[in-house]
Amino acid sequence: MELGKHKQQRLYQVWRGSNKFLFGGRLIFGPDASSLFLSAFLIIGPALGFCIKILIIIRHQMREHKTVVPWYPILIVAIVLTLLDIYFLFLTSSRDPGIVPRNTKPPECDETFELNSPSMEWVNDRTPRLRLPRTKDVLVNGHSVKVKFCDTCLLYRPPRASHCSICNNCVLRFDHHCPWVGQCIGIRNYRYFYMFITTSTILCIYVFVGSWINIVRGEGTVRKAISSDFLSDFLIIYSFVAVWFVGGLTVFHFYLISTNQTTYENFRYRYDKKENPYNKGILKNFQEVFFSKIPSSMHDFRAFVDEDEIMLTEPTDHNLMEALMSSKEKIDIEMENKFGEDTGLTLPEILQNMELDGIEDNMGHNEDRKKADLDEFVVPIERESTEATSSLKAEVGAYSEKKSDDIKSE
Repeated sequence: MELGKHKQQRLYQVWRGSNKFLFGGRLIFGPDASSLFLSAFLIIGPALGFCIKILIIIRHQMREHKTVVPWYPILIVAIVLTLLDIYFLFLTSSRDPGIVPRNTKPPECDETFELNSPSMEWVNDRTPRLRLPRTKDVLVNGHSVKVKFCDTCLLYRPPRASHCSICNNCVLRFDHHCPWVGQCIGIRNYRYFYMFITTSTILCIYVFVGSWINIVRGEGTVRKAISSDFLSDFLIIYSFVAVWFVGGLTVFHFYLISTNQTTYENFRYRYDKKENPYNKGILKNFQEVFFSKIPSSMHDFRAFVDEDEIMLTEPTDHNLMEALMSSKEKIDIEMENKFGEDTGLTLPEILQNMELDGIEDNMGHNEDRKKADLDEFVVPIERESTEATSSLKAEVGAYSEKKSDDIKSE
């Protein structure tokens, strides 16, 4: 490789989040994308069983030379609902939910402060003495909203954005991380997520009602039909249990959309106790979710990035920073914070003012001999410290004798 020639890689190959990519960065999934297969199986399995049951009924009707026209629409609707459900599931889990680009360096110096306050935090190891306020106030629709500084992305999160600890990304209009779709739910996929859970609810109700019709129309009594039609029995129980989960989720998110909230905001801020700065009224809230243009992704995952840019996008880990900090620097910071604020003394002054007489008097013979053996190896700075201590003691003694003489002369 020639000198000066930078190695180039695509953005998805050096991505600092926990996401997984397919087809050369064209599809982006969360780190728990494997749960997508379980969700698809829980949808396709019962739906396939229902379609098989309808096909059995159609075949039986044809053998008895009865009309089968009403059963074909039932079969087609079941297939369409299943395909739509899988389609919305795929759209929700395979697209960028609205990831905020990370900063490659800390904010400008005019946004920083050199204050030792609990509300300040280290920025990163490149500027170990630079601190930033943890929150900042911004105006949203005439209301003051606090935004937090993200230590990982090195930026103040936009309003309604939050950092997902699972995907390790800041996401615009973060709702929650859904383990069933294996992806964060944000501004770019919330619409598809709601269509997914709504379609799942409709499919569950459809299978539940259709299975009951199959049992009721069977020959003999209903009890006899229940005891003999095991597939319909299973579908009734399964869809009844599932509809409480996805149906309850659908109703809850219907409420969130009508009040223009996210799941994160609903559990954290409780807008029922204070005014919601994002609420525009029911109609406009629904229009914002379903009829507004979905913003474009702020990332081109297939774009090439230079090796220098890759080094700049290293994640900021405060635990790692603390581990890399030298022991002396840690002691200086901790001791100065603990004692300096109360006494106004620096660490060297504190060490010089410590009384060592009591310790020396309590030392045993063995310790004295060890000390004597080690005297020849004492570093010069330790000797200087000992001489300074002796000098200080001599000055104190001289001052005491002078004071005593003055008293006697009086």
